[in-house]
Amino acid sequence: MARIQLQQLAHAYGGRPTRPEDYALRRLDHVWEDGGAYALLGPSGCGKTTLLNIVSGLLQPTEGRVLFDGRDVTALPPQQRNIAQVFQFPVIYDAMTVYDNLAFPLRNRKLPKAEIHRRVLEVAEMLELTAALQRPGRSLGADGKQLISMGRGLVREDVAAILFDEPLTVIDPHLKWRLRGKLKEIHQRLRPTMVYVTHDQTEALTFAEKVVVMYEGQVVQVGTPQELFERPEHTFVGYFIGSPGMNLLPVTIAGNSAVVDGEHRIPLAPQLAAQAARSARTLELGIRPEFLQLQRQVTADGVPARIAAVEDLGGHVLVTVVLGRRTLKLRLPEGSELPSEQAWLRFPPERTLLYADGRLIIPGGGHG
Repeated sequence: MARIQLQQLAHAYGGRPTRPEDYALRRLDHVWEDGGAYALLGPSGCGKTTLLNIVSGLLQPTEGRVLFDGRDVTALPPQQRNIAQVFQFPVIYDAMTVYDNLAFPLRNRKLPKAEIHRRVLEVAEMLELTAALQRPGRSLGADGKQLISMGRGLVREDVAAILFDEPLTVIDPHLKWRLRGKLKEIHQRLRPTMVYVTHDQTEALTFAEKVVVMYEGQVVQVGTPQELFERPEHTFVGYFIGSPGMNLLPVTIAGNSAVVDGEHRIPLAPQLAAQAARSARTLELGIRPEFLQLQRQVTADGVPARIAAVEDLGGHVLVTVVLGRRTLKLRLPEGSELPSEQAWLRFPPERTLLYADGRLIIPGGGHG
């Protein structure tokens, strides 16, 4: 396996780029450590597949370098990078048996028969393909074929990295959770360097040790699932991750308060308020629906609001409230006592974040 380092990497399709928006992948520096499990998460068109194809060698970057264990592989084709790549749609040999499909990458490398047999049986057991080993590939459905494709990526022990490009797209929804768990189990057992591209936050957060969130060709945050949820460094991360996403309110600063629509004051930590007041940028307050509190009676730090809707979703209650001209969501435990209409919102200062032009303001540390 390998430590993958991206240095000043950027890519533009077509002519010579002159503006940031000309780039499909904007300049970045990044490291995937040897043996790590990473996810590239973002919406369609954000640059994640472009980045994966540059790492695999299917695409030459416009700028920058790709290093495997300190060795510059930027100009090398895929076959010389010693990587395995699993694509969105399965790539297998239909006329071969499942066994021969799994054995094919090892036979190409002329491994001993006993070693090939051991690895094929081991990977088949991991992916629950043992009973199908003698069946032709064509006889399997899309789910089974994608399992074979994933197995061909996992069967080699000598690869620098295994790259997955939305591998569960064709998998039946009820099987996805099993395969996510299986991939995580395989990673914990074998510790290959894995990079997994997806637009599905559930896939990313359940599979990866660290998630790379991309937006408009940029990496906007790298962190653990907990870090992305509790302290999103960009408003896109707050909005994209979570169900529902983070509440975001345009605000101004007055003293130690964030002011919504010129009249509703939300108390802030003094250091955060002071730093935000010095910013000439567009300010937004962010708080997760899970952290926003609903109170039945007026309090010194409460902000009046009106309950607009209540949805019982089984394990929790989703409450929609109106604050001035703004709509916010709260996620409360099932069975929570709710006022009939008038309520007060409390924004816990330790859970209330401020953003300047989309970037998190870090008290004493500038912007995220």
